[in-house]
Amino acid sequence: MKRIGIIGSGRFGQALIESLAEKGADVLLLDTSQEKVQDAADFVAKAVQADATNARSLKEAGFADCDVVVVCIGNNMEGSIMATVNCKDLGIPTVVAKAVSDLHGKVLKRVGADIVVYPDRDRAQRLARALLSRSPIDLFEIADGISVAEITPPAELVGKTLIKGNVRQQYGVTVLAIRREAEDPRLPRKVIVATGHEKILENDRLIVFGSDMKLDELSHD
Repeated sequence: MKRIGIIGSGRFGQALIESLAEKGADVLLLDTSQEKVQDAADFVAKAVQADATNARSLKEAGFADCDVVVVCIGNNMEGSIMATVNCKDLGIPTVVAKAVSDLHGKVLKRVGADIVVYPDRDRAQRLARALLSRSPIDLFEIADGISVAEITPPAELVGKTLIKGNVRQQYGVTVLAIRREAEDPRLPRKVIVATGHEKILENDRLIVFGSDMKLDELSHD
């Protein structure tokens, strides 16, 4: 199971923690407020009062062992930037950072954030699903409860066509396209429009359409 670190337990951070807890995730929280740490204690595996702008505090809290860390500090732009830098210096594979403006987002990207989210556009529940998927997942919500996502195909589909795999009936989603690695690794993946007769290969990515519940189930199979 992925270990997910959360820095900052404001409105967005707390919503993310609760969404992750509902899915049984292994969550580590760090916040400067003892009150917020206590409030979140029932939802996380470990909650620590500390300052994420201090690299040693992050390391001592166990953040170096996280697969993903989400920096949820909002109003303190300097603090969020420093926390992001410290997370990258710890060698954390994926650092997601919350931005409150386009400028803030650009700076976070510049200092190493792998993904920047804007709470007005990226809701905590969507982010929770993406963090817990078997592989990094790109998710685009087109209506309440309905999304288009890019996922790794389940192992049982590899080597089968979409028709043979009975994807729509088996998983309740529709495959719109397949993104396939080019023969030359320097080239981007090619997109194959799904007709049902394409055989799914091991390193393919599927672009699928369906309810959030079905996408959630598929990404965790």
